[in-house]
Formats: sequence, C-alpha cells, structure tokens
Amino acid sequence: QVQLVESGGGLVQPGGSLRLSCAASGFNVDDYPIGWFRQAPGKEREAVSCISTSDGSTDYIDPVEGRFIISRDSAENTVYLQMHSLKPEDTAVYYCASRRSAFCSSRPYEYRYWGQGTQVTVSS
Repeated sequence: QVQLVESGGGLVQPGGSLRLSCAASGFNVDDYPIGWFRQAPGKEREAVSCISTSDGSTDYIDPVEGRFIISRDSAENTVYLQMHSLKPEDTAVYYCASRRSAFCSSRPYEYRYWGQGTQVTVSS
C-alpha cells in the first residue's frame, strides 16, 4: 500500500527556515519522482519543486529558486524540502506527491499518490 506522510510544518517568522519531510512507504523514493506542491487559501494548488528519478534532477518554481532545496534520502525512503528565507507568501498547506513516471510534472492531476499535507505559516 502506497503512503506518503508529510511532517515538519509549523509557524515561523519571516526570514526563518523549515525542513519538510515526506516519508514514503509501499515504494522506493528512488523509483519515482516526488513533487512538492502547496495550496494557499482561495488559491489553486501549485507545484513548488520536484526531484526526478531519471537523472536525479530537480526543478523549482521561480519564487522559491535559491531559497528551497529538495533532496532525497534513499536509506530513510524520505524526500525533504529545506526552506530558507521564508516569506509570508510561502504560507500554505504543503503536500508531497508521487507519479508513475520517470519525469517530474508541474500538473497536480498527473500525480497519483498524495500525502495529507502539512501547514506552513510564515508570520511575525
């Protein structure tokens, strides 16, 4: 049974850092891409970052480029999203997701498995 469980969210001041975790079970994170998405109140779910399996390449949306880092720990079967220099506009529920392909996608509907989400709030 495939399961994704996010953790690590919380309340942080602007400029602070958080590390989100996405623990996978039922498959190996080396075998399929893992994407991080976020959804703010009243907004559509958007892709944030992804790590592929074809060559381990990573993608980021422009607003987080240089501030967020996605990584994969095969031994822990976990994907992380390290977030630095957080801004109020980063406030959202963050989800990790997996799709049955070797490549990343920014389209949420192309991901089959989703975690329950973890809230990130950036506020002073």
